[in-house]
Amino acid sequence: MPIIAIPPCEKLRDYEESIRRSGADVRVLDRAVDRPEDVIRSVDGLLLAGGGDVLPSIYGEAAHPTFSGAEPGRDDYELELVRRALEADLPLLAICRGIQVLNVARGGSLVQDIPDEIGSTVNHAHRESPVTIAHEIWISEGSLLDRLMHERLEGDSCLVNSRHHQAPKKLGAGLAVCATAPDGVIEAIEDPSRRFCLGVQWHPENFYRTGEFREIFEGLVEAATK
Repeated sequence: MPIIAIPPCEKLRDYEESIRRSGADVRVLDRAVDRPEDVIRSVDGLLLAGGGDVLPSIYGEAAHPTFSGAEPGRDDYELELVRRALEADLPLLAICRGIQVLNVARGGSLVQDIPDEIGSTVNHAHRESPVTIAHEIWISEGSLLDRLMHERLEGDSCLVNSRHHQAPKKLGAGLAVCATAPDGVIEAIEDPSRRFCLGVQWHPENFYRTGEFREIFEGLVEAATK
């Protein structure tokens, strides 16, 4: 059975359940003990979870007034994990903050506050319930996300939950947009040159009980198994 590593975060349960129900074991990492180079050699896949904002100075910007940082040391640790995972072509799924870490690790930048920089025609910070639908997304035909979710799509779209105020802006090297919201906010990115490298801006793990996005986790596990 493949092992998927997850760096520590505040709300692990839904991520763990999503992975286990897709056929893999979970290894929750300890930043004080588990060195990124050792992790990449000892697991079959990597999942990056949600959390606080990536420090803007890492991608060369001053912090927006809404900046709310992650736990101390988390940025450097996860950025190094991503770089080493991509070098090793280790299957990688990056969720919410994770998609932002993935983009910054490849030299990209972030929209620091969607309401301020883009507007508020779509509510991206819908916090009523973890599984409350916030808006639809439009998925690029032929993308990894399209192939994973194809049987569940209505045309090229599906409905997602949403709890974020940041998103990828300038894309990092080798990354491609594979989904957007109606207001143009990037909702998913991938690296087509890798076995499995996908970042999504919503929270598919919250639906582990009902399975609306199970194919995303199954895709990660399948790639990790190979």
